[in-house]
Amino acid sequence: MRVIRVVVVDDQALVRVGVRTLLRSEPDTELVGEGADGRTGVAAVRATRPDVVLMDIRMPGMDGLAALREITGDPALSAVRVVMLTTFGLEEYVFEALRGGASGFVLKDAEPEELLHAVRVVADGGALLSPSVTRSVIARFARPGPAPVAHPGVQRLTEREREVVGWVATGASNDEIAARLVVSSETVRTHVGRAMLKMQARDRAQLVVFAMQSGLAPPA
Repeated sequence: MRVIRVVVVDDQALVRVGVRTLLRSEPDTELVGEGADGRTGVAAVRATRPDVVLMDIRMPGMDGLAALREITGDPALSAVRVVMLTTFGLEEYVFEALRGGASGFVLKDAEPEELLHAVRVVADGGALLSPSVTRSVIARFARPGPAPVAHPGVQRLTEREREVVGWVATGASNDEIAARLVVSSETVRTHVGRAMLKMQARDRAQLVVFAMQSGLAPPA
């Protein structure tokens, strides 16, 4: 059985103790490091190379967004996935965190099962991008502003891959996209995987951001 190695970074000791207790109660999760702020969190991540980091957004000193950028910007930590923990409304932070490479969000008042689900999904290479988060990202791009600048990887996508990525940007699952395009879920999964490689997206969450930045959308 694979054991998922986790680091938790939060300035509240009570939160760290709660996460530690929760992870120890499960046979497939292990807490390997902790940090009380972004700087000590990044140091813990570099020392332990975990599978998943649970990162608070608001912390004194180096906050979670700055720590996220340090982790995702380090090639030696390319396999590490970061889930942001927050008690705040997502819309203020969601786009910046996703653009910085976060693989998902979990509210601090979520049920323990939700946190464990997030750890497992992200460790398995997925992204925890709920419909509410997707709507926040879409709302960010619906506001008046400069025209989108296409990601350079868009030019390497096939027409079918562009279409699939456009659907991904709506928050649709592989099964939902497959039903729309009348193909198998495995075919959609293959197109998504190839698009992620061509656009150098860490995961599905970042692919959503790149798609929206590039103005990709499903056919009308």
